[in-house]
Amino acid sequence: AQALVERGGGSVQTGGSLRLSCAADGYYKFNRYLLAWFRRAPGKDREGIAAINTANGDTYYVDSVKGRFTISLDVTETTLYLDMNTLQPDDTAMYYCAASPAIIYWRRWDPDVYDWWGQGTQVTVSS
Repeated sequence: AQALVERGGGSVQTGGSLRLSCAADGYYKFNRYLLAWFRRAPGKDREGIAAINTANGDTYYVDSVKGRFTISLDVTETTLYLDMNTLQPDDTAMYYCAASPAIIYWRRWDPDVYDWWGQGTQVTVSS
């Protein structure tokens, strides 16, 4: 399995912004993949929050981040981003990127769909 590496976590105040990035360990193009961002808050289950079908560009968000977060793939198709705006304390979590070569978009929030995972990057939002 390919390793993924996330970058960009940190600590911000309420209302702040962060950009997370995710790339394969070594140059790798994610054309025709299902890519996603998951997060795990303290004491909670891992949840999928944003996903993208790189074959057609369709994006998906859960309601809690819709309108605040944007998932995108760069033009080289090697780096996945999550732009997070208007951050709230409830967004505090470890954030993970995930990749699946099978574009099972109807199960996009199911972690079992994804073959590759990153090690996670911490995002902390203080009030």
